[in-house]
Amino acid sequence: MAASRAVLEKCTMMLLTASKTCLRHPDCESARINKDGVFHRMRLALEQVIEIVTDSRPNGENEMVPISIYSGIKEFKNKVEGLRENLYFLSKENLSTMLEVILEHTEDFTDSAYTSHEHREHILELSKQAKMELEQLVSVWMQAQNQKTKDLMEDLEVAILKTCQCMNELKREVHSAATSLAADLLKYHMDHMVLKALKITGVEGNLEAVAEYTCKLSEQKEQLVEMCRLLRHVSGTEPLEITCIHAEDTFQVTGPQIISAAETLALHPSSKIAKENLDVFCEAWESQLSDMSMLLREINDVFEGRRGEKRVYLSLPRPGKHNANLKALKPVKLDTEEQAKIAKLGLELHLLTSDVDSETEKWEDQENEIVQHGQGMSSMAYSMYLFTRGEGLLKTTQDLFHQAEVIHF
Repeated sequence: MAASRAVLEKCTMMLLTASKTCLRHPDCESARINKDGVFHRMRLALEQVIEIVTDSRPNGENEMVPISIYSGIKEFKNKVEGLRENLYFLSKENLSTMLEVILEHTEDFTDSAYTSHEHREHILELSKQAKMELEQLVSVWMQAQNQKTKDLMEDLEVAILKTCQCMNELKREVHSAATSLAADLLKYHMDHMVLKALKITGVEGNLEAVAEYTCKLSEQKEQLVEMCRLLRHVSGTEPLEITCIHAEDTFQVTGPQIISAAETLALHPSSKIAKENLDVFCEAWESQLSDMSMLLREINDVFEGRRGEKRVYLSLPRPGKHNANLKALKPVKLDTEEQAKIAKLGLELHLLTSDVDSETEKWEDQENEIVQHGQGMSSMAYSMYLFTRGEGLLKTTQDLFHQAEVIHF
């Protein structure tokens, strides 16, 4: 819902300028393509909202978030560690299939042109080692099923530990590969040089130069799309996986829209609305790049065990600067005493969330409704604490009030 809402919100301004440009230049093919692209994306977002609200998927009942390497490894390790309690609850074929699926996903990294040679070699080595460790585990496991001796159970424990350790190393390696690539790409593209060049050459009416820079933008788009795909594998949680998929879609769609807007401006260099239209699409691209920096930070927080990702974040209304239906909030400058009060309250919230977490971890049944409710409230409180430090996904006081209302009810 949050991803669909973000699309509809940003598309509101895009639709306005794209439609105006199309009306101003009715015979311009690139202007029509630009407007149709916005309509198409809004339709897809609305269909997704309808599917969520009605709990139906008319275009594919089994459509789900694709399995990531992280979730695959987590499930695989749970099955392997479950052998300590029960030697007969699954077959060796099931474990082998699970590992095969994980290793197939690692090919997204080893086949990627953007993965470094060093990371590629390490991933291949660890994949080979994982197969060997599983073979050893299955061998001892089958023997233990026939004869449950002390020596065999000790060998099984060693095999379980070695298999899980290998999977942890694989997880660490793909995380390093994805996040290092993302950090490099975001740093490299943060100057927005291609977008600036498109605006300048568009106003000049230089079609040849616009064509040159649209090729560069297409290359940049492919890099960023690949980055999102790899980050999804290491995002660690389903909400962040969905965010990565949303980001991938945004880059995939916005790139061609910028190109059609730039071509329209180059054909009509004196058109103010064509220039404004290009600016709007460029802003959407820049905004998504900025969001990726925050997403990368949160993925690292989850990997390192910090509380960077919270389930409730995505349920928060987060109005952006293109939302025409909301009045902009006037910034209020707090004096030193008020800032100190907020910082103190934030710290108290942080301490309370730590207490709640330590209590909920004592419960054996983590799926218990009370435990989940407590974890949810703790997550919301923690996001409020991050707000007092100028971190996290709560950006405005309105976001903070929404969060407080959710906790209250």
